[in-house]
Amino acid sequence: MSDRRRTLPSVGALLESDAVRELLAIAPRAVVADAVRDAVAAARRSAGPAPATPGEWALAVEQALTRRTRSSLRAALNATGVVLHTNLGRAPLAPAARAAVDAIAEGFSNLEYDLERGARGSRYAHAAALIRELTGAEDALVVNNCAAALVLVLNTVADGREAIVSRGELVEIGGSFRVPDIMGKSGARLREVGTTNRTHLDDYRRVLGPDTGAILKVHRGNFAMAGFVADVGVRELLPLAREAAVPLVHDLGSGLLVSLDAYGLEGEPTVREALQAGASLVTFSGDKLLGGPQAGIIAGDAALVARMRENPLARALRVDKLTLAALEATLALYRDPERAVREVPALAMLTAPVSEVRGRAESLAADLEARGVRARVRDSVATVGGGAFPTARIPSCAVVLPGDPESLARRLRAAEPPVIGRIEDDALLLDLRSVAPAHDARLAAAVTDSLAE
Repeated sequence: MSDRRRTLPSVGALLESDAVRELLAIAPRAVVADAVRDAVAAARRSAGPAPATPGEWALAVEQALTRRTRSSLRAALNATGVVLHTNLGRAPLAPAARAAVDAIAEGFSNLEYDLERGARGSRYAHAAALIRELTGAEDALVVNNCAAALVLVLNTVADGREAIVSRGELVEIGGSFRVPDIMGKSGARLREVGTTNRTHLDDYRRVLGPDTGAILKVHRGNFAMAGFVADVGVRELLPLAREAAVPLVHDLGSGLLVSLDAYGLEGEPTVREALQAGASLVTFSGDKLLGGPQAGIIAGDAALVARMRENPLARALRVDKLTLAALEATLALYRDPERAVREVPALAMLTAPVSEVRGRAESLAADLEARGVRARVRDSVATVGGGAFPTARIPSCAVVLPGDPESLARRLRAAEPPVIGRIEDDALLLDLRSVAPAHDARLAAAVTDSLAE
């Protein structure tokens, strides 16, 4: 029996064929050559039939070229029902934020230039005024994420000293990162008090001493404790912190700027409320409930923030001009809370009436059926994600695609753009709560291209 590999064309022959040479108009020769090698290698490995005609080989090479040249970071459609999905990039940006990024990205800016004085300025000035206005903080500083904010705070106020924290607040966040590990890198020494489920004010009082650098309160945003539990709030800790003359730091995490109680999302404090409770400093994220770019924001006491600006770590943790542009534009929307709920995508998704979500799901299912893709609609339950409102269950609606869910999920991940659903009750669901209405047509097209017979 002859070896089928001997019948495969050579790389050189394919590269010189007319159909493949046309690809040189869209990619450098070296890249096309690598794509040809990929196509030949794939045919050699495959147990099925290899491409036989020049057209089939050209298609195989073109597909290999697409895989080689497309960006590793790609836009995707989040149909999981988890609105602030960390693995999918958390909060999408508002149109105003995207426009601000585009305006700053196309040229130069006054990132570190004082236009009034005509001299060097500070990037730390950008967005700080808006944060002060919206939260009531005396001052604010922006770094590259909330973990960085906590490291900078503790390194500034408690380097080589103890930071007191309840054992019930030593949480693990996404990617197996743990608060005690992050604290350790700050130079502060962790001093645990209380037990996993119960911590009292006296637990803090007993360990206060000359070696205390800060009292830390960590908001348990990604889980809830119930039953035989006890906790100490910021208001209760405030007199103790004042007595010991140490900062009271509240790692809030979520970055909620407006209450969502009216939409059934309760129990998450806003940044203003955290500061009004008496925290010296509050740290929170820019890309969670705030709905902006990835950033860590420190708000609170002006003297402490000034010390952090002078800390050499601040330079290592600083953000770039695009982050500042997106953050400032997002924050500006919050001057009108109703506008923020409408235009900040994460908030709009979380607060949309379930009837609206159901109507979109029914339209999507009908569209898919018309295109030859079987689909039906069912009620669903969405979640917030992003370490916020851990017990919240948001009524939603999803399109169910019949068939083997693992196979369907794999085919949809290979779509353009990739579609990420969730498997539940041995079925693949596309939950419309986490899909922006403007993306419904793209979702229908991507599903059709992947699944239509």
